[in-house]
Amino acid sequence: PDVLASVGTPGVMALKNATRAIPIVMVASGDAVATGLIAGLAKPGGNITGSTFFGKELMLKRLQLLKDAVPGVRRVAVLVNPDNQTTESNVRAIIEAEKPLNIELLRIDVRRGSDVVPAFQTMRNKKASAVALSEDAVLYGSAKAIADLALDQRLPAVGFTDFADNGGLLGYGASFLEMFRRAGYFIDRLLRGEKPANIPVERPTTFDLVVNLETARALGIK
Repeated sequence: PDVLASVGTPGVMALKNATRAIPIVMVASGDAVATGLIAGLAKPGGNITGSTFFGKELMLKRLQLLKDAVPGVRRVAVLVNPDNQTTESNVRAIIEAEKPLNIELLRIDVRRGSDVVPAFQTMRNKKASAVALSEDAVLYGSAKAIADLALDQRLPAVGFTDFADNGGLLGYGASFLEMFRRAGYFIDRLLRGEKPANIPVERPTTFDLVVNLETARALGIK
Protein backbone atom coordinates (compact mmCIF):
# COMPACT_ATOMS: atom_id res chain seq x y z
CA PRO A 1 0.00 0.00 0.00
CA ASP A 2 1.03 3.63 -0.53
CA VAL A 3 -0.47 4.78 2.79
CA LEU A 4 -1.70 3.02 5.93
CA ALA A 5 -4.33 4.41 8.29
CA SER A 6 -5.68 3.29 11.66
CA VAL A 7 -7.87 4.48 14.52
CA GLY A 8 -6.70 4.22 18.13
CA THR A 9 -3.30 3.93 19.75
CA PRO A 10 -3.00 0.09 19.65
CA GLY A 11 -3.74 0.01 15.91
CA VAL A 12 -1.30 2.80 15.04
CA MET A 13 1.36 1.23 17.27
CA ALA A 14 0.93 -2.10 15.45
CA LEU A 15 1.45 -0.36 12.11
CA LYS A 16 4.52 1.46 13.41
CA ASN A 17 5.99 -1.84 14.58
CA ALA A 18 5.27 -3.36 11.17
CA THR A 19 6.90 -0.71 8.99
CA ARG A 20 9.09 2.37 9.23
CA ALA A 21 8.89 3.01 5.47
CA ILE A 22 5.19 3.20 4.50
CA PRO A 23 3.48 6.47 5.59
CA ILE A 24 0.93 6.02 8.39
CA VAL A 25 -2.03 8.28 9.16
CA MET A 26 -3.46 8.36 12.67
CA VAL A 27 -7.16 8.96 12.07
CA ALA A 28 -7.47 9.43 15.84
CA SER A 29 -4.97 8.36 18.46
CA GLY A 30 -4.63 9.18 22.13
CA ASP A 31 -1.56 11.03 23.45
CA ALA A 32 0.66 10.29 20.45
CA VAL A 33 3.67 12.08 21.96
CA ALA A 34 3.39 10.42 25.38
CA THR A 35 3.06 6.96 23.85
CA GLY A 36 6.08 7.48 21.59
CA LEU A 37 4.23 7.30 18.29
CA ILE A 38 5.65 10.67 17.24
CA ALA A 39 8.47 12.91 18.42
CA GLY A 40 6.35 16.07 18.54
CA LEU A 41 3.26 17.73 17.12
CA ALA A 42 5.02 20.28 14.88
CA LYS A 43 7.69 17.84 13.68
CA PRO A 44 6.40 14.28 14.14
CA GLY A 45 9.48 12.67 12.58
CA GLY A 46 9.38 9.09 11.35
CA ASN A 47 6.58 7.87 9.11
CA ILE A 48 3.49 8.88 11.12
CA THR A 49 1.22 11.94 10.95
CA GLY A 50 -2.48 12.64 11.45
CA SER A 51 -4.64 13.59 14.45
CA THR A 52 -4.19 12.96 18.16
CA PHE A 53 -6.36 13.78 21.15
CA PHE A 54 -5.33 13.98 24.78
CA GLY A 55 -7.17 11.38 26.81
CA LYS A 56 -6.17 12.75 30.20
CA GLU A 57 -7.93 16.05 29.61
CA LEU A 58 -11.01 14.26 28.24
CA MET A 59 -11.26 12.02 31.30
CA LEU A 60 -10.89 14.94 33.70
CA LYS A 61 -13.61 16.84 31.85
CA ARG A 62 -15.91 13.81 31.95
CA LEU A 63 -15.48 13.45 35.69
CA GLN A 64 -16.23 17.15 36.16
CA LEU A 65 -19.38 16.91 34.04
CA LEU A 66 -20.51 13.83 35.97
CA LYS A 67 -20.00 15.63 39.26
CA ASP A 68 -21.87 18.68 37.96
CA ALA A 69 -24.80 16.56 36.83
CA VAL A 70 -24.92 14.36 39.94
CA PRO A 71 -23.30 16.27 42.85
CA GLY A 72 -23.89 13.43 45.30
CA VAL A 73 -21.60 11.03 43.44
CA ARG A 74 -18.75 9.80 45.63
CA ARG A 75 -17.25 6.47 44.45
CA VAL A 76 -16.74 6.40 40.68
CA ALA A 77 -15.78 3.18 38.89
CA VAL A 78 -13.42 4.00 36.01
CA LEU A 79 -13.34 1.41 33.23
CA VAL A 80 -9.96 1.13 31.48
CA ASN A 81 -8.22 -1.35 29.21
CA PRO A 82 -4.76 -2.10 30.70
CA ASP A 83 -3.56 -3.29 27.27
CA ASN A 84 -4.01 0.22 25.84
CA GLN A 85 -0.73 2.17 25.89
CA THR A 86 -2.47 5.37 27.09
CA THR A 87 -4.09 3.81 30.16
CA GLU A 88 -1.44 4.30 32.82
CA SER A 89 -0.81 7.98 32.08
CA ASN A 90 -4.57 8.60 32.01
CA VAL A 91 -5.10 6.84 35.34
CA ARG A 92 -2.32 8.84 36.99
CA ALA A 93 -3.93 12.06 35.79
CA ILE A 94 -7.45 11.29 36.92
CA ILE A 95 -6.27 10.18 40.37
CA GLU A 96 -5.27 13.82 40.85
CA ALA A 97 -8.95 14.74 40.42
CA GLU A 98 -10.09 12.76 43.46
CA LYS A 99 -9.48 15.46 46.05
CA PRO A 100 -10.71 18.57 44.18
CA LEU A 101 -13.87 16.75 43.03
CA ASN A 102 -14.38 15.03 46.38
CA ILE A 103 -14.68 11.60 44.80
CA GLU A 104 -13.05 8.20 45.21
CA LEU A 105 -11.96 6.46 42.03
CA LEU A 106 -12.23 2.71 41.65
CA ARG A 107 -10.18 1.37 38.74
CA ILE A 108 -11.67 -1.64 36.95
CA ASP A 109 -9.82 -3.30 34.07
CA VAL A 110 -11.75 -4.42 30.98
CA ARG A 111 -9.60 -6.22 28.41
CA ARG A 112 -12.43 -7.73 26.35
CA GLY A 113 -16.19 -7.58 26.03
CA SER A 114 -16.64 -10.61 28.27
CA ASP A 115 -15.13 -8.63 31.16
CA VAL A 116 -18.02 -6.15 31.25
CA VAL A 117 -20.48 -8.23 33.32
CA PRO A 118 -17.87 -9.17 35.97
CA ALA A 119 -16.86 -5.48 36.06
CA PHE A 120 -20.38 -4.52 37.11
CA GLN A 121 -20.42 -7.28 39.70
CA THR A 122 -17.28 -5.70 41.15
CA MET A 123 -18.97 -2.28 41.12
CA ARG A 124 -21.93 -3.69 43.03
CA ASN A 125 -19.68 -5.36 45.60
CA LYS A 126 -17.64 -2.20 46.10
CA LYS A 127 -20.75 0.03 46.16
CA ALA A 128 -19.79 2.28 43.27
CA SER A 129 -22.20 5.17 42.76
CA ALA A 130 -21.27 6.08 39.16
CA VAL A 131 -19.29 4.88 36.13
CA ALA A 132 -16.77 6.63 33.85
CA LEU A 133 -15.34 5.22 30.63
CA SER A 134 -11.91 5.90 29.18
CA GLU A 135 -11.14 6.07 25.46
CA ASP A 136 -10.62 2.54 24.15
CA ALA A 137 -11.80 0.34 21.29
CA VAL A 138 -12.95 -2.48 23.60
CA LEU A 139 -15.14 -0.04 25.53
CA TYR A 140 -16.46 1.44 22.28
CA GLY A 141 -17.50 -2.02 21.16
CA SER A 142 -19.18 -2.68 24.51
CA ALA A 143 -20.89 0.72 24.84
CA LYS A 144 -24.46 -0.61 24.60
CA ALA A 145 -23.86 -3.41 27.10
CA ILE A 146 -22.20 -1.01 29.55
CA ALA A 147 -24.99 1.55 29.21
CA ASP A 148 -27.67 -1.12 29.76
CA LEU A 149 -25.94 -2.52 32.84
CA ALA A 150 -25.37 0.96 34.27
CA LEU A 151 -29.05 1.80 33.90
CA ASP A 152 -30.05 -1.58 35.35
CA GLN A 153 -27.95 -0.80 38.45
CA ARG A 154 -29.16 2.83 38.40
CA LEU A 155 -25.64 4.16 38.02
CA PRO A 156 -25.11 7.49 36.25
CA ALA A 157 -22.42 6.96 33.64
CA VAL A 158 -20.21 9.16 31.47
CA GLY A 159 -18.07 8.26 28.48
CA PHE A 160 -17.42 9.15 24.85
CA THR A 161 -20.22 10.72 22.80
CA ASP A 162 -21.36 7.40 21.27
CA PHE A 163 -21.80 6.06 24.79
CA ALA A 164 -24.62 8.53 25.43
CA ASP A 165 -26.14 7.63 22.06
CA ASN A 166 -26.20 4.03 23.28
CA GLY A 167 -27.99 4.88 26.52
CA GLY A 168 -25.31 6.25 28.84
CA LEU A 169 -26.23 9.39 30.78
CA LEU A 170 -23.44 11.65 29.48
CA GLY A 171 -21.08 11.63 26.53
CA TYR A 172 -18.21 14.03 25.99
CA GLY A 173 -15.29 13.91 23.63
CA ALA A 174 -13.52 15.00 20.50
CA SER A 175 -15.57 14.84 17.32
CA PHE A 176 -14.41 11.63 15.67
CA LEU A 177 -16.51 12.49 12.62
CA GLU A 178 -14.34 15.57 12.08
CA MET A 179 -11.14 13.59 12.63
CA PHE A 180 -12.21 10.98 10.08
CA ARG A 181 -12.91 13.74 7.59
CA ARG A 182 -9.54 15.31 8.36
CA ALA A 183 -7.79 12.00 7.71
CA GLY A 184 -8.55 12.49 4.02
CA TYR A 185 -6.51 15.70 4.10
CA PHE A 186 -3.44 13.87 5.44
CA ILE A 187 -3.83 10.94 3.05
CA ASP A 188 -4.10 13.35 0.10
CA ARG A 189 -0.86 15.11 1.03
CA LEU A 190 0.97 11.80 1.44
CA LEU A 191 -0.27 10.47 -1.91
CA ARG A 192 1.05 13.67 -3.49
CA GLY A 193 4.53 12.77 -2.28
CA GLU A 194 4.95 14.76 0.96
CA LYS A 195 6.87 13.15 3.81
CA PRO A 196 4.90 12.35 7.00
CA ALA A 197 7.81 13.57 9.12
CA ASN A 198 7.18 17.09 7.78
CA ILE A 199 3.38 17.22 8.16
CA PRO A 200 2.40 18.59 11.61
CA VAL A 201 0.10 16.43 13.71
CA GLU A 202 -3.17 18.12 14.64
CA ARG A 203 -5.30 18.15 17.77
CA PRO A 204 -9.11 18.27 17.46
CA THR A 205 -10.80 21.62 17.90
CA THR A 206 -14.39 20.33 17.95
CA PHE A 207 -15.80 18.65 21.06
CA ASP A 208 -19.30 17.32 21.62
CA LEU A 209 -21.39 16.99 24.77
CA VAL A 210 -24.35 14.61 24.61
CA VAL A 211 -26.94 14.23 27.37
CA ASN A 212 -29.33 11.30 27.10
CA LEU A 213 -32.55 12.78 28.47
CA GLU A 214 -34.38 9.44 28.47
CA THR A 215 -31.69 7.94 30.71
CA ALA A 216 -31.68 11.06 32.89
CA ARG A 217 -35.45 10.72 33.46
CA ALA A 218 -35.08 7.01 34.23
CA LEU A 219 -32.46 7.88 36.86
CA GLY A 220 -34.52 10.72 38.29
CA ILE A 221 -31.95 13.36 37.29
CA LYS A 222 -33.15 16.78 36.16
